[in-house]
Amino acid sequence: MAALDWLTARPVAHRGLHDAAAGVIENMPAAFNAAIAGHYAIECDVQLSADGEAMVHHDFALGHLTEGQGPLASFSAAELKRVPFKATAEHMLTLSELCDLVGGRVPLIVEIKSNFDGALPLVQRTATVLQNYRGPAAAMSFDPNAVEALRAVAPSLTRGIVAERYYRHEEWASLSRAEKTVLGNLLHTFRTRPHFVAYWVKDLPTLATFAARHLFGLPLLTWTVRTPDDRARAARYASQIIFEGFRA
Repeated sequence: MAALDWLTARPVAHRGLHDAAAGVIENMPAAFNAAIAGHYAIECDVQLSADGEAMVHHDFALGHLTEGQGPLASFSAAELKRVPFKATAEHMLTLSELCDLVGGRVPLIVEIKSNFDGALPLVQRTATVLQNYRGPAAAMSFDPNAVEALRAVAPSLTRGIVAERYYRHEEWASLSRAEKTVLGNLLHTFRTRPHFVAYWVKDLPTLATFAARHLFGLPLLTWTVRTPDDRARAARYASQIIFEGFRA
């Protein structure tokens, strides 16, 4: 899809070009600035605050990278922006602030985090921010309902589905076997109509990803590429990598 050449033109820095050993923490301003300096596209995560703001953060709760405890969804955006981090003096960004920081200099790919509970306010807020952004940007999610909602509320916004083959990790324990089959084989695409697919590198190749890329012409990103074996697999089966731990 020539219109989406920008999506695969450069490797994508996973949560920014972070390096914890150097004090550059994922999803934080220094990581995004490093990615921009390296001319990499940026992948980031967003969570919903108590007052409906899209916050740039991976975890559903405080405590891993930050001080404090509790679900992000129980704090306002203003409160989350004041939360101290354990290894940096920087603070959490809103998606709008990240868009201002990037300023269209590199592509931005936003993963909408979901509990698969049908809640869609984060989809709406993310779509609103990205529709008003003037740079190349896309939104994606593991949750087909979120991607379907993106299709409804922002049909012109580039949207993608994130997937893996088997969903064996404990974070997917609430999903039924049938749900995992639908997700892993991309059987929801008649309703989600993604513009691209982002698939776990360890699970490539699959029949679904082959069909998506070669029969339907969808760009195939692959995550998270960390090792030489990952890079070789990605080069064979994917259109572009989402990477961390090295400079692509």
